[in-house]
Amino acid sequence: MSVNIKPLADRVLVEPAAAEEKTAGGIIIPDTAKEKPQKGIVVAVGNGKPDEPMTVKVGDNVLYGKYSGSELALEGKDYLIMRESDILAIV
Repeated sequence: MSVNIKPLADRVLVEPAAAEEKTAGGIIIPDTAKEKPQKGIVVAVGNGKPDEPMTVKVGDNVLYGKYSGSELALEGKDYLIMRESDILAIV
């Protein structure tokens, strides 16, 4: 899961989880109605700020805010790059 990008300072590169295809009851959700995923896997982290070391690491499953980060397409995959403070929890 190595990528050729190194986030700077307190930024984190996250690969979003796939959007749900079906509801719990088995109803298939069309693309236009799918919720933007709010969880993903950290694939790269910056070095942090001098007074704030990074608390997430590569491979962590994280939850983030609905509109967090900037979308980025790299090597045919979609990623989000965001500040570590946009991450709500490690799960």
